[in-house]
Amino acid sequence: MEKTYRSLTEFYPYYLLEHQNPTCRRLHFIGTGLLFVVLILAIVLRLYWLLIGIPIIGYGFAWVGHFFFEKNKPATFKYPLFSLVSDFKLFFDLLTGKEKFNPNG
Repeated sequence: MEKTYRSLTEFYPYYLLEHQNPTCRRLHFIGTGLLFVVLILAIVLRLYWLLIGIPIIGYGFAWVGHFFFEKNKPATFKYPLFSLVSDFKLFFDLLTGKEKFNPNG
């Protein structure tokens, strides 16, 4: 029987286990970073149509990481909100050094 997560605090350790491959983590970081760049550009330049690309950029990089490097199914399908928040948390944890790109090294 599969565990059901009821809070982000419960979910995040599972999320990190599903993101142990360094390339997968890098792809998540790149996708989330580009997402912020597109968001800022869309707002500053008032090119709001660019916002359409945000899910494609964010999920595109992440899903390549999962399917080709981590070789697992993204948690987005089962826990969309926890997964989205965890993507941002991992991004800022990697940015600040709280997490490493290679968690095993």
